[in-house]
Amino acid sequence: MKYYLGLDNGGTTTKAAIYDKSGREIGVASRETKMITPKPGWTERDMDEMWEANCAVIGDVLERTGISPEAIAGVAVCGHGKGLYLWGKDGRPARNGIISTDNRAYAYPVKWREDGTEARAYERSCQHIMACQPVALLAWLQDNEPEVMDNIQWVFECKDYVRFRLTGEARGEITDYSGANLVNLYTRQYDDELLACFGLGGIRAALPPLCGSLEIAGYVSEEAAAKCGLRAGTPVAGGMFDIDACAIAVNVLDEKNICMIAGTWSINEYLRRAPVVDGRVQMNSLFALPEYYLIEESSPTSAGNNEWFVKTLLPELQAQARAKGRSVYDEMNALVDSLSPETFVPLFHPFLMASNVHPNAMGSFIGLDISHTRAHLVKSVYEGIVFCHRYHLEKLLATRKDPPECIRLAGGAAKSKVWTQMFADILGLPVETVDVNETGALGCAIAVAAATGEYPSLEVAGRAMCPIGSRVEPRMAAYTAYDRRYQMYKRIIECLDPLWDDMTKCVEG
Repeated sequence: MKYYLGLDNGGTTTKAAIYDKSGREIGVASRETKMITPKPGWTERDMDEMWEANCAVIGDVLERTGISPEAIAGVAVCGHGKGLYLWGKDGRPARNGIISTDNRAYAYPVKWREDGTEARAYERSCQHIMACQPVALLAWLQDNEPEVMDNIQWVFECKDYVRFRLTGEARGEITDYSGANLVNLYTRQYDDELLACFGLGGIRAALPPLCGSLEIAGYVSEEAAAKCGLRAGTPVAGGMFDIDACAIAVNVLDEKNICMIAGTWSINEYLRRAPVVDGRVQMNSLFALPEYYLIEESSPTSAGNNEWFVKTLLPELQAQARAKGRSVYDEMNALVDSLSPETFVPLFHPFLMASNVHPNAMGSFIGLDISHTRAHLVKSVYEGIVFCHRYHLEKLLATRKDPPECIRLAGGAAKSKVWTQMFADILGLPVETVDVNETGALGCAIAVAAATGEYPSLEVAGRAMCPIGSRVEPRMAAYTAYDRRYQMYKRIIECLDPLWDDMTKCVEG
């Protein structure tokens, strides 16, 4: 029996999962890594700690499942996009890795938009510029940490760094690098004129050779095998940006459906045979299937806000849930379900880490009064996160000729029936979830099953290994009620927009 190992590196959580050729999860292991926040808006991680976490979860899942390393037919890695992981000329990480929620470089996209740089770059990259993209972060480092820039041997994205540590071979997988404003989406290669737009011509030699998602990009080295427990020589596929992996895991491998991921980031995406080049969407990138572009609207405004709410404001609810043998999320779902869609709750803007509107927007509850209870606030958080997804979705729908057949929902919210129904009601579209715990790792396993020849193509592997779950239909009365509040949600954004720069000045002192 052959098995396939997927590694998924999020902002602070590292996971390894093993699957058989039917897509059945055999076992999973996870480790947390510390988020380092040296200053407001900065989010970093120790790159050595991250590598050790990958080794630990691989060893853990092999031990828990009892599967022999020789039975692992291949490995693929996914990870968060954007951010920056630099390898130094001294054979060490050049500095802490920078996570995709980092906002230190917020001024660069603003400046580049105003001086025309973004418009010139867009002609080649088909992307608006985000503060967390490598180009903005590298420009910031050039101005603020020149000694780091002088030491760079390789410019990595998250999962490409992990694969480098596994194999010793530096490669840049195309789905990630094409979403980093580093690649010309028409030539599918790095572009010197694009780098020159950002004043980053000096890092050209540090960009690793590009590879495809399904390409075997190396083999587990003797050194890595000794640390993680895999067999030396195990094939390692190129892997992919985690949002590509999630699309694969929910079997979005054609243009019919939209993939929506409610995790730390609000990811909203669909496949298209040509990029959207009129500026209406935030991001075009190359998909794991070379005939498709991935059309994306995203921001770090989704279920990560709910995690903060739970950890910061509901510690005693967590304790009560544990005492009853229940999850705190079961308790929260029950609170939300106790209120009808028509019930007015405060309007929550899920901008605790960053936003999809003003670059300095912050989270807020608007409309609190003394009658509101914990249940109202929990529902407010659930609702505000879905409103933010809808804000992105409306931009995607404006670029399609035909409506999608359904939304394929993944991430933490998809595990809640109450929240899934809210997605259907607020979006006004059917929602299907997948019966899988780790969508990113499963997407990797599907990719490596195709890459190593278990299946003749990614599409065939997806059909065989994707466990699509139940379908939830929107309730039109609920849609009407939510729509009234959604329109207010957007009006509040417009009203607050002029205030955020002044508030940032207050925060920075």
